[in-house]
Amino acid sequence: MTQALIHPAMLRWARERLHWPPEYVAKKLPVKPEKLALWELGKAYPTFRQAQALARTLRIPFGYLFLSEPPDETPVIPDLRTIRDERHVQLSVNLLDVLNDVLRKQDWYREYLQQEGAEPLPFVGRYSTSDPVADVAKDICDTLEINDALRCKARNWQGFLNLLIERIEHAGILVMRNSVVKNNNHRPLSVEEFRGFALSDHLAPVVFINSRDAKAAQIFTVAHELVHLWIDESAISSPDLAHGSTEEDHQIEQFCNLVAAEVLTPQEDFMLEWSDQENIEQNVARLVRYYKVSSVVVLRRALELERIDRDSFFEQYRRELRKRQPIKESSGGDPYATYWTRSSKRLTQTVISATFEGRLLYREAANLLGIKVKTLEGLRERIESGSR
Repeated sequence: MTQALIHPAMLRWARERLHWPPEYVAKKLPVKPEKLALWELGKAYPTFRQAQALARTLRIPFGYLFLSEPPDETPVIPDLRTIRDERHVQLSVNLLDVLNDVLRKQDWYREYLQQEGAEPLPFVGRYSTSDPVADVAKDICDTLEINDALRCKARNWQGFLNLLIERIEHAGILVMRNSVVKNNNHRPLSVEEFRGFALSDHLAPVVFINSRDAKAAQIFTVAHELVHLWIDESAISSPDLAHGSTEEDHQIEQFCNLVAAEVLTPQEDFMLEWSDQENIEQNVARLVRYYKVSSVVVLRRALELERIDRDSFFEQYRRELRKRQPIKESSGGDPYATYWTRSSKRLTQTVISATFEGRLLYREAANLLGIKVKTLEGLRERIESGSR
């Protein structure tokens, strides 16, 4: 059989970027570990079929194996993630693949809007971190109609999140939520690595939310990523209200957290709702239900507005942590609803419309949405019937 003259250094790089030992890769192929070791040393070469299997297993394009040096995988947007003041230096392969997939979708949508002669969205970049927090929060709330009526309309966190995203997408922002890489349930996303990211653009802004996170946490992440768009600052984020950072290079994240808190729990309203006749735990339980946010958001807000002190904050925070139940991934349900949740309902509708108007090939549309060609018709029927 014809040998594939791959570059051994590229094979080692592809394996090591996944943090997989040689024995694990060899078992997945499957080949003997000794054979894989010879390939990595350049003392033997795989067949083309084996090289293709290597590329699939190591989650890289086939052509990468023939490069003389690894490609630059530096993220194209700022990485502002912090978990307890620790910065993540390297993005995982899962996060990189998600980011690249979303960028591809954004590029297509931007080009589509340009062809349609769409006008830039006026709110993108309307403010900067030097503007008052209250002004930015008010503009977000006014633009998206985030108010008491919206909170009262929602029965729970899930309902509020759905209504919030509906209004965000109506304003022209694509919102994508996923807990895995594309549609691969064997590649889960890690909440410890990131909670979301924002891709700012004056025509096609995108907010991506890691839906493996708790619903209440997703609500805050959505608000946080919206602020990134309002100040025109793309970033990968992991909002951590319980352990804030005071480092100068986290200024943008601090600002986004402050604005997000004001959007979800307006200061004037919060001060009226907080009751001195109730203890901290009673206040938190009531305001969590009222604002449809997490207990840590309420506690952090109470600390910022001097309703509680730092010792009380951390004492109650620890209590709330003990109450938390493990997050369970939902299974089953409507697969069509899952498709447009993962790719954004607005984008999905646009792609389906362009496809059946003859402006986009079926194969290209399916590839863009990460679905099978036969699923396109089902999505079209759902959209035309107005069902979710």
